[in-house]
Amino acid sequence: MSTPTADTTPESAERLRRWRLVLGGEADGTGCRLTGQDAGMDRALAALYRGAPEPGRAAAPGSARSAGLGGSAPQVARWLGDIRTYFPTSVVQLMQQDAISRLGLDRLLLEPEMLEAVEPDVHLVGTLLSLKHALPETTRQTARMVVGKVVAELERRLADRTRATLGGALDRSARVNRPRHRDIDWDRTIRANLKNYLPEERTIVPEHLVGYARAQRAVKKDVILCIDQSGSMAASVVHSAVFGAVLASMRSLDTRLVVFDTSVVDLTEQLADPVDVLFATQLGGGTDINRALAYCQSKITRPAETVVVLISDLYEGGIRHEMLRRVAAMKAAGVQFIALLALSDEGAPAYDHAHAAALAALGAPAFACTPDAFPDIMAAAIEKRPLPVPERP
Repeated sequence: MSTPTADTTPESAERLRRWRLVLGGEADGTGCRLTGQDAGMDRALAALYRGAPEPGRAAAPGSARSAGLGGSAPQVARWLGDIRTYFPTSVVQLMQQDAISRLGLDRLLLEPEMLEAVEPDVHLVGTLLSLKHALPETTRQTARMVVGKVVAELERRLADRTRATLGGALDRSARVNRPRHRDIDWDRTIRANLKNYLPEERTIVPEHLVGYARAQRAVKKDVILCIDQSGSMAASVVHSAVFGAVLASMRSLDTRLVVFDTSVVDLTEQLADPVDVLFATQLGGGTDINRALAYCQSKITRPAETVVVLISDLYEGGIRHEMLRRVAAMKAAGVQFIALLALSDEGAPAYDHAHAAALAALGAPAFACTPDAFPDIMAAAIEKRPLPVPERP
C-alpha cells in the first residue's frame, strides 16, 4: 500500500486526516496531527485497538501495550462516555462488543456503574445473561433494567407487525369457502365476485362464497418454540423470548416456550414477562436436541394444528438418528416443523451442515431468519403454505 503524501489542498488534508484516524499512532507516515474531537476519537479507538491482543491470543513476550482500558472502572466509565460522544449508536455497540471480547470488559459489567454507562443491545443482554450467576446483589436490579430496556425496544419494533401478520393468517386459515347462509362474509364475497357483475341485471353472481368459520370450527393453533440456549445462540434466545411473549398474548394461539442445553426447561408459565424468561435461561453448556424434541413431541395433542419451531445451530450432542426420527414422525403426523439456524440480525451463522441437509431431506429446510422476517415465516406455517425460505447461508 502506498503511503499518502502531504498536500495543501482541502481535499488532500481531509484524506490525510482520514488515513491518520484509520492507521492510528503518531509515526504513521501521514504527517497529520489530530486536534480537538479528532484527537478524542483517536484516543478512544487507541484504548481499544492499539496494542490490544486479539481474542484468545496472548501478547508477545516483552511487548508493551501502548494503550488500553486496564482494570480501572472509572477509566472504563470515562471511555464508555467518550465513545457515546464521538460515535453513532451502531458503532458504540460494536466497540462495546469488541471491548468485551478483546479486553475483558465483561468482568467490569459486574459493577452497577458500568451497566449504567453502556449502550444496551442484544449482545450486551447475552453477556449479562451468561454472567448472571456472578452478578453481585447490588448489580442485579441494574442488569434487569438494562435487559428490560432492550426487550422493550424489541417489542416496540416487532410486536405490532407480528400480531397483524399472524392475525391475518389465522383469519384466512379459519375462513371457509362453502359456508352456510348465515356464515357468509358478504363483504369479502362481493369483492371476490366483482368480475361476475351482470350490468343488465344490476347484480353479482356469487360464484365463490367466502364465509366465517362457525364458532365450533374456529380452532386454535398450537405453537411450540424450542430454543437452543447454548452460548452461541444468545441473540436468538433474546429474540425468541420477545416473540414468545408476543405470540402468547394472541388468543388464537396456544404458545409454549421450551429452552434446552443438555437438559430441558419449560418456561411457558413465565411468558407474560420476557425479562423473566431471559433470566431463567442458562446460556452455555452442551446441546441435546433429541431430548428437547422428545419433550416437545410429548406435548403435541393436535398435530394438524401444531407448529413446532426449532431454533438451533444443530450441533447435536445427543442421539442424531433419534433426533431425525422424531422430526420425521412429527411431520408425518401433520405437524408444521420449522428449523431456524438463528433468529437474529447477524447473518449466516455457524451450523452443522450435515444435520441441516438431513432435515432438508425430511422436508424441513434449516435456514437463518431475521426477526423482521419471522412473522412471515410463522404466517406461512399457520396457513400451511410453502415457507419463504431465504438463500442457504
